[in-house]
Amino acid sequence: MHGKRRLGAGPATAPTDVLRSLVIERARIGPHTRATLAVATLGFALSVVFAFGASVALHFSLWLQRGLMPLLVASQTIPLVALAPLMILWFGFGMLPKVLLVILVTFFPMLVSLLSGYRQVPQAYLDLLTAMGAGRGRIFRRATLPVARASFFAGLRISATYAIVATIFAEYAGARRGLGIYILTAKNNFRADLVLAAVVVSAAVTLLMLGTLRLIERLTAHGHARGRDAAG
Repeated sequence: MHGKRRLGAGPATAPTDVLRSLVIERARIGPHTRATLAVATLGFALSVVFAFGASVALHFSLWLQRGLMPLLVASQTIPLVALAPLMILWFGFGMLPKVLLVILVTFFPMLVSLLSGYRQVPQAYLDLLTAMGAGRGRIFRRATLPVARASFFAGLRISATYAIVATIFAEYAGARRGLGIYILTAKNNFRADLVLAAVVVSAAVTLLMLGTLRLIERLTAHGHARGRDAAG
């Protein structure tokens, strides 16, 4: 009977229990958090590079965009809960499968945001630059990229939230360290307070990434405005 009550609904975990667990477990949860953040940051940074490079290639090659975009859209239909174990089975328990999963999950939102931003340049402006003798590369640097900036950062913020989730899913499927394995261990020990403590930490890490992106956006906006004024 006692075992059945433990597996049942049970009493709700109070917020004070979660806070107490955060304080008590800080020495254990800290290394797990750093492991998750390291994987998410590396995968996210590589995803930014790949998404930008792919967006430029697709922007300058319409036939390539028509051929690859359906495949990229189809790749987003694969459930994350199925993809994470496959990555672990194929590449083992190291950092590589987790980084690859983060790239796969965060790549598409950034790519779509960039391509959408490239299309927001007014056609009259493009015609004017073309009439003034500007080539495609110069038009892209002077007009297309600045206009796509807002869409790019919107895609970054969306992908940043996916990065932590993808990392935890990969760790949950199989890892030595990370918030995912910490949550799995806490769940197996029927410690709802520890599970919720890890959830609070993952949310805080996500907010930290979003805040960092917001700061970078503001700093680069000021730099872009100064550069534009100097050019003018």
